[in-house]
Amino acid sequence: MASGLPIATVYVRNLEERAKVDQLKDALLQIFSEYGNVIDIVAKTNLKAKGQAFVVFDDPEAARKAIEEVQGFELFEKPMQLSLARTRSDATVKASGNDEEFELHKRRRLAEKDKKKAYEAAEEQKRLKRPGPGGATASDNRPTKAARGAGLKSTNPSTTAVIPDEYLPPNKILFVQNLPEDYDIDAVTSIFGRFEGFREVRLVPGRRGIAFVEYDGEQGAITAKENTAGMVLGDTYTIKVTYQRQ
Repeated sequence: MASGLPIATVYVRNLEERAKVDQLKDALLQIFSEYGNVIDIVAKTNLKAKGQAFVVFDDPEAARKAIEEVQGFELFEKPMQLSLARTRSDATVKASGNDEEFELHKRRRLAEKDKKKAYEAAEEQKRLKRPGPGGATASDNRPTKAARGAGLKSTNPSTTAVIPDEYLPPNKILFVQNLPEDYDIDAVTSIFGRFEGFREVRLVPGRRGIAFVEYDGEQGAITAKENTAGMVLGDTYTIKVTYQRQ
């Protein structure tokens, strides 16, 4: 929490996972609006976020009062578990009217998200390498891609887990894939050069469709990645943007 300002967001857990998002938001709004002005409710449908929501007030005192009085209240026959969120929400920072602070907050949040993914992937890699019964590691018993397709287990003892590109920790260099084959340095620069701290584009001799984009620091790379990943070029090419593997 960069500014040290009080938190005005309530983190809600133990919600009914089968409830539709719109239905859930409406129910939460009816309950929590009794305690103050609710400026945003964040609830998502992905597997990790199911059963959770964030209720954002415009006043920290309203958030605290809601936690005290709504704690354990049953919604869809499940008692809600409430606590203050660990960081300020995007809506709270944006409401402050300071665009620069909002952009900084957003970049930090995205960086933390990427770091968390990288940490989880690294922990999974450690787990797969950890010896189990008989001295075998989990990765020894995990089928290779080809074996999985054939429904067979791998017999290769050297098979190891590799962190997926999407979960690599942030750094100042981006690896861009699936660019149109006729894209040169100028074309790639026109996409990535508009972000703060841009330094250069490097193409790979003899390899079309890929490039490395370097920034002065990781914040510039984070912003560029979040704004370009999945961009469609020429109605055919959906570019993939990840951090360089180090």
